[in-house]
Amino acid sequence: MPITFTPDPALYPFTSRWFDSTRGRMHYVDEGTGPPLLMCHGNPTWSFLYRNIITALRDRFRCIAVDHLGFGLSERPTGFGYTATEHVAVLGELIDHLELDGYLSFGQDWGGPISLGAAVDRPDRVAGAILGNTWFWPADTVSMKAFSMVMSSPPLQYAITRHNFFVNRLIPSATAHKLSPQVMAHYRDVQPTPQDRVGVAQLPKEIRAAHPLLARLATEVPDKLGDKKTLIVWGMHDPAFRPWMLKRVRAAFADQVYVALPHASHFIQEDAPDEIAAAITERFG
Repeated sequence: MPITFTPDPALYPFTSRWFDSTRGRMHYVDEGTGPPLLMCHGNPTWSFLYRNIITALRDRFRCIAVDHLGFGLSERPTGFGYTATEHVAVLGELIDHLELDGYLSFGQDWGGPISLGAAVDRPDRVAGAILGNTWFWPADTVSMKAFSMVMSSPPLQYAITRHNFFVNRLIPSATAHKLSPQVMAHYRDVQPTPQDRVGVAQLPKEIRAAHPLLARLATEVPDKLGDKKTLIVWGMHDPAFRPWMLKRVRAAFADQVYVALPHASHFIQEDAPDEIAAAITERFG
């Protein structure tokens, strides 16, 4: 099914680029020059989430922001399972296709384990990591397992696919400020049909189903990336990613700088883009 949504160039002033992976056509933007900065979104967002960070950094960095298959302007391919492991493999194909060397890996929400999964498979190409409100280990708390179970249940799967629940309810509840109708339309209208939301509906299931991948990352992230130059930016009003998760992320990296975002919730790119851009510039500029 073709993607008919066209972003407003006033909000998303970037040139769309395309990569034909082995699993489907992937959309991404590639703006600016300098050290490569690869930005990975989570659920239910897309590269639009990073728009303000890209515009702030593209005079100093080569800013690459992807749409995972099933999200944003990327294809919704038939036969793709939208699992975390599949997203990791497709992202790895893009990294190799672009021949990214010395790149910075930035992941938030599901973008964390997806970006780290690709990074641990090619650590020699990774210059550093940026992580915000994310995780990379198997679900091992009641709250994580309960969220996955509830969101995987038939009533919530129906709400996600039929009523765009993740966009309409979770994005507003996980941002510290009210998003404009125009911004919300870019999250809502890019996935207008139930078929467009299959990838969104799958990722809550993956919190438990991706146990093999997450178990591997729990070991390989500190082993293969733990000595990389790292920046951790964390929204302190996130209702889901609590302080103990921040502590566990920080424990994996020896050469790290931590920046608290005191007024940000889960979607830190919406709540604190200027602070994040400044932290990246100070750490890696």
